[in-house]
Amino acid sequence: MKARWGIEKWVAGRTTRWVTLLIWLVASWLLNVLAPSIGNEVVNNAQPLADTKPSVQARELVTREYPNAEDASALFVWHRQGGLTDTDLQRIQQFTERLSTHPVPYQTSVPPLHQMPLQDLKTRLSENGSTIVSPVFFSKSAQSNEWKEGVDQAKDEAAALFGSDPFAVAIDSPTDLNARVTGPVGIQIDATGVFGQADKTLLFGTVLLVLVLLLLIYRSPILAMLPLVAVGIAYFVISPILGWMVHSGMITVEKQGTNIMTVLLFGAGTDYCLFLIYRFRQLLKTEPDKGKALRGAITGSSGAIAMSGLTVILSLLTMLAAEYGSFRLLAAPFGISIFIIGLASLTLVPALLAIMGRASFWPFIPRTPDMLAERAMRKGRAAPASNKRSRNVIGSLVVSRPLLIIILTCIVLGGFAVFSTQVKFTFDKLAMFPKTMPSIEGFSVLGEQFTPGDLAPVKVIVDTDGKDRDVAQTLAALPYVSQVSEPQAGKMNPAMMAYDVRLNLNPYSMEAMNLIPELRQSIEGALIQSGDTNAANHVWISGETAEQYDTKETNVRDMSIILPLIIIMIATLLIVYLRSLVAAAYLILTVLLSYLSALGLGWLVLHNFMGMDVIQGTVPLYSFVFLIALGEDYNIFVISAIWQKSKRMPLKQAVLEGVGETGSVITSAGLILAGTFAVLITMPVQLMMQMGVIVSLGILLDTFVVRPFLVPALTLVLGKWAFWPGRRNTDIDTDLTFIEKPSEVV
Repeated sequence: MKARWGIEKWVAGRTTRWVTLLIWLVASWLLNVLAPSIGNEVVNNAQPLADTKPSVQARELVTREYPNAEDASALFVWHRQGGLTDTDLQRIQQFTERLSTHPVPYQTSVPPLHQMPLQDLKTRLSENGSTIVSPVFFSKSAQSNEWKEGVDQAKDEAAALFGSDPFAVAIDSPTDLNARVTGPVGIQIDATGVFGQADKTLLFGTVLLVLVLLLLIYRSPILAMLPLVAVGIAYFVISPILGWMVHSGMITVEKQGTNIMTVLLFGAGTDYCLFLIYRFRQLLKTEPDKGKALRGAITGSSGAIAMSGLTVILSLLTMLAAEYGSFRLLAAPFGISIFIIGLASLTLVPALLAIMGRASFWPFIPRTPDMLAERAMRKGRAAPASNKRSRNVIGSLVVSRPLLIIILTCIVLGGFAVFSTQVKFTFDKLAMFPKTMPSIEGFSVLGEQFTPGDLAPVKVIVDTDGKDRDVAQTLAALPYVSQVSEPQAGKMNPAMMAYDVRLNLNPYSMEAMNLIPELRQSIEGALIQSGDTNAANHVWISGETAEQYDTKETNVRDMSIILPLIIIMIATLLIVYLRSLVAAAYLILTVLLSYLSALGLGWLVLHNFMGMDVIQGTVPLYSFVFLIALGEDYNIFVISAIWQKSKRMPLKQAVLEGVGETGSVITSAGLILAGTFAVLITMPVQLMMQMGVIVSLGILLDTFVVRPFLVPALTLVLGKWAFWPGRRNTDIDTDLTFIEKPSEVV
């Protein structure tokens, strides 16, 4: 699509360039005054599962029948390696008494340990007498920042009672009393804190990396700052728009979503800027009028930016088909963000370039040969010799040995792809966070001194119809169950019996999650034996383990739907744009091969060099969406340049020049995009770090293997069939052809 709507004349005009800049600045200022920023509106505990999921239905039943059972628990783990003293226990009793008489914010209840004789309290100690757990319950409907307010106040109460802060004592202290808050409340508070602390670090790291890369690539301080200024202004427009939408209830945005969005905006936004800047710089070498050069650059790059943005937006919108909340919630904010950043690339960036002109590239200002000669004469020097065309090494290699190139690249990519079959996945959300996180330290102590299942008991609800169904005995006989509570009758239906089941393994582990179907079958079997003919509808399982099992099943379902949906969508775009079924087919296949290679190579790096035994189960879908959407752009750029040139020259020459022509800009864009995702590696959250490794490696494979070697070689081997059924001389738009002459090879 060429810029036929006259936008190039508007943003490059003498007066309108300033008007364009002013519109963006006023919009960003006005929106930030009138609307809240997205950072103030994000949620940290959005419901990830649909209401139809068994664990969600069970939780709703628990809320109705057992109102107090669904309070969120904060487990205060008190530990002294040499053994808790009577003084320690008395102060813990004082702590619970204080919370009973003066509840902290959002607290609902606290077990009355202070009413127990000291000897009875000692029966709650671990076997070696070093540890005790005192739960505090909070409102399930409160946000994590509200839980944090209550927990922090409770910690202050404890520090005042103990005379020192046990929560600041190292967990491995040989003598001193230490304490940690774990359980669902403690874990959620710490998780929110980890994401929050990473916000500024991630933003600063991304901006700094992009700035350094731009300086190295273009060696121009003004040009290095220009994309960052444009993306920054666009971000100040995006943030309040999304904040207003969240505040109005139109969309929901999670904290981890804003972290990924920051990386995506700076990576994709800088890429879009580079397409325009590159075209502008090349035209300035042949066109003395900077206005004409800029208008030509906008016309020549608008299709690249529009096609790239459309591919990413549509790929992200496919996530609306996801059932898992964290996937689905990304679609709208990410799609809106990419649309606005694309709009900024077509309006704000040209306006800034129009204002700065050739000075944008200082100190290496591009000039026409006549301008160079005139400048030399003024300085009394000889006119500089014309630059010789750099040898197109990669293009020459592809043209001379296309079949060998295909074989070698497929061996390399296929070899990495084989390792993707060895990837081990987990949905253990505790494994996502660093072991030094306070709630994880508390859980470790809990697992060592007690049963790990104490952290998050599984709640089993059975409709007994008023009869003895032997449920407790059935549960207690299971080899993976350590303890079963006394049954609790339902408030509205007394025949509804609830049992707290403590497992003898980590309730967040994959092993525990996979036991949920077996647990259900065992209870249903017992009901059937006791004469219940409708046992399947009389059993509900609630709790963290059941919800994690449903999360795993939901992720499997989403992968099976979204992956083919994205492939079909991008294939359709390619067919419409390139008018070639064959080209669409092999471009899709190359990106799929690149994705599997990135997954396999990412696993090798994560497993062998970073010591990780598993990958978070949501990482493959996140990685697939970003790699397919972003990686396909580079292939489109290459094939479009080759296709356009094949109209007026032999295919070999078209491939040679097309590879050289797109080499510099795509290499620059790929390095910056890979670099921005690599910033995620610094995140303390494994989900982000693992995704950063895989996506950045995938982009590098696309940039340095698929784009310069595999795609051109396939095009050359297929010959005229690469363009089937489109005719070679059809009126294909030239938007994606960046320059008229082959550029220097990077």
